[in-house]
Amino acid sequence: MKSANSRIYLSSPHMGGEELDYVHDAFTNNWIAPLGANVDGFENDLQDYTGRKYAGVVTSGTAALHLALILCGVKSGDEVICQSMTFAASANPILYQGAVPVFVDSEPETWNMDPELLERAIWDRIQKKEKPKAIIVVHLYGMPAQMDAILRIAKKYNIPVIEDAAEALGSSINDQKCGTFGLLSVLSFNGNKIITTSGGGALLSDQQDLIDKARFLATQARDEAPHYQHSELGFNYRMSNIVAGIGRGQMKVLDQRVSARRKNHDFYFEALEGSWLDGVNMDLESGIQNSDSSGIYFLEEPEGYFSNRWLTTIVINPVETGGITNNDIRLAMEEENIETRPLWKPMHQQPLYKNFPYYGRGVSDILFDHGLCLPSGSNLSNDDKEKIADTIKKVLRVKRVPT
Repeated sequence: MKSANSRIYLSSPHMGGEELDYVHDAFTNNWIAPLGANVDGFENDLQDYTGRKYAGVVTSGTAALHLALILCGVKSGDEVICQSMTFAASANPILYQGAVPVFVDSEPETWNMDPELLERAIWDRIQKKEKPKAIIVVHLYGMPAQMDAILRIAKKYNIPVIEDAAEALGSSINDQKCGTFGLLSVLSFNGNKIITTSGGGALLSDQQDLIDKARFLATQARDEAPHYQHSELGFNYRMSNIVAGIGRGQMKVLDQRVSARRKNHDFYFEALEGSWLDGVNMDLESGIQNSDSSGIYFLEEPEGYFSNRWLTTIVINPVETGGITNNDIRLAMEEENIETRPLWKPMHQQPLYKNFPYYGRGVSDILFDHGLCLPSGSNLSNDDKEKIADTIKKVLRVKRVPT
């Protein structure tokens, strides 16, 4: 039983009950290696769930992204377009290859890559004689990106799309699952994801040759020979049979985890008297106020979109809250032993990446300045959620400047 002041985490692991059965089977059969029945079974489970033809499980989502870049032929000096508002793991593999990231801003409807700016970036890079070798698009916080437009542009310029669906397992657009839109698609099973293997990832594709090559590279690129022979540079990226066993158990409860996180989002929206964020109220410094708004805004699903709501995110308008900011709420939550986190700091603002090309309008900057991620784990209790909402409402009541 939780104590009254037990820490409430942003997104903690949530086991389903059958994970140990698969792990025990690996021990019983002595398959303590990066191969075995659980690896094969987990890959089959991912294929069945997403509708992808082929899947290869690896040590992390970052490893999967790295392999995807290699499979797209990205080499030193090449340029790769990447969404700016994302975790650094979406961009770091570009540098692993000695390539150059070109960052593209978000649009306000989904907070993901802006198709118009994407095309502008491609056209501009081509004028500079540097046609990008790949596009990395991310589904942030489980909200799918505008894939129809992005894929249309990518096809126009014949550039492969790598779909970073690390945060979006269970999300979809018009019933097509995220993880099925790119030439290559990436999943993550890190400890904070909607299902977890403690660490791990997967690379998905409808092209068997790509996944076969990924598996080859992920097992140190060992050639077929009775001895150890290597003609290409390989990596120790293959998922172990034990870790895959955890994944198999987690797949049994994936739909339940999606449902729970969506319910978390709906609870917060109602409890905080939220409003939907759109292009009009994205200009939070303008002084424009909605008299019916609490100053707390949420991201709405576009028509046909289904988000797993991996993390519930809010944007706080200090004009409407009497000067209360996202940081005020974050600090108040921390005093109550509740973990929150600012939205992703855009890559073009990061010290590591600040000198690389960037195409934007400032949308991701606004989101970073005013946004906050709320605790969203599928194992949150009703008491946890009430405490979180009450803490936010208390900040608003105490600090709000009377009008």
